[in-house]
Amino acid sequence: MTTAQPQELDVQPTPLALLLLGREADPKSERGVECPGDLPSPSDPDLVERARRAKEKLGDKVFVLGHHYQRDEVIQFADVTGDSFKLARDAAARPEAEYIVFCGVHFMAESADILTSDDQKVVLPDLAAGCSMADMATAEQVAECWDVLTEAGMAEQVVPVSYMNSSADIKAFTGKHGGTICTSSNAKRALDWAFEQGEKVLFLPDQHLGRNTAVRDMGMSLDDCVVYNPHRPNGGLTAEELRSAKMILWRGHCSVHGRFNLDSVNDVRERIPGVNVLVHPECRHEVVAAADYVGSTEYIIKTLEAAPAGSKWAIGTELNLVRRLANRFAPEGKEVVFLDRTVCFCSTMNRIDLPHLVWALESLAEGTLVNRIEVDKETEAFAKLALERMLALP
Repeated sequence: MTTAQPQELDVQPTPLALLLLGREADPKSERGVECPGDLPSPSDPDLVERARRAKEKLGDKVFVLGHHYQRDEVIQFADVTGDSFKLARDAAARPEAEYIVFCGVHFMAESADILTSDDQKVVLPDLAAGCSMADMATAEQVAECWDVLTEAGMAEQVVPVSYMNSSADIKAFTGKHGGTICTSSNAKRALDWAFEQGEKVLFLPDQHLGRNTAVRDMGMSLDDCVVYNPHRPNGGLTAEELRSAKMILWRGHCSVHGRFNLDSVNDVRERIPGVNVLVHPECRHEVVAAADYVGSTEYIIKTLEAAPAGSKWAIGTELNLVRRLANRFAPEGKEVVFLDRTVCFCSTMNRIDLPHLVWALESLAEGTLVNRIEVDKETEAFAKLALERMLALP
């Protein structure tokens, strides 16, 4: 009787598998890379004072940007708060600031680097702060998609429109192929412009924002939209399906907003009679269709500011912002709750905590540049072209 010897399988782990296992680093990935340096302990009782002292020492040399979805412990040190594009523009409006510390995620810091001067240095306190949605469209995948459209004889009819929540590479692709960038607040204007340039739109990388804008705001039907899946041959679509579509939606989504579903809406209406449901357009189409109000982060804030005392609101967006709004408007008698029963932070946005911010600020105060985000010149030029087309929208 003999015992079979185990065979060694010639299987090589993929770069993505190694990255997720923490054994490789990819500085261009929204999933993040290793963070160098010794971080202060989260239990250090002097963290707030250390951040204050370092920021004070830097003075006008540093400008701290805080995205709405950041933790309260971080947002307290922001010179300005806002969405990704507003913050990038705010950075460009402060040319005297040598260092732009962006408390957000990787693609936001890239956008700030694109829009600021060469003399300004953009710093991301934790390089592992990324965006899963932005990672759902790589430059290689989008180039392959364009090849599919070319082979189908329709690339000349297609205008790419990319959401601000995309990598610099995707913004550059958009600029190179005659397209524009959009935000959640100007997506309809961007699509109106795109359809004046061509017959079809390739919308990257968030399928939900593209679908909701086309159907809800522009009167298209769901049949006018097809979803291109980069993980399937030809995107999982036939040439005829591509030719009959007006909107070619990339198969991407926001991990936070994609969690909300119709049950979330129905449940909150049962629990809180008279509640107003207010959601972000990155939510699924059925959630947007069932909501009372739909709009960007800035729209959500302004709607609550204008709401009457005693009104009740269920908000479908990131939890840090919802809790901050609930605390802000409670004294005015406005009830603000999270749309879903399940707590849902943006996990990558939350990677920037007080220890990382302190480490970044203290390093800069000591003359050491850390975690710089720098976009190469060719990518920057085409990405900036796409952003400038957005800025020129009527």
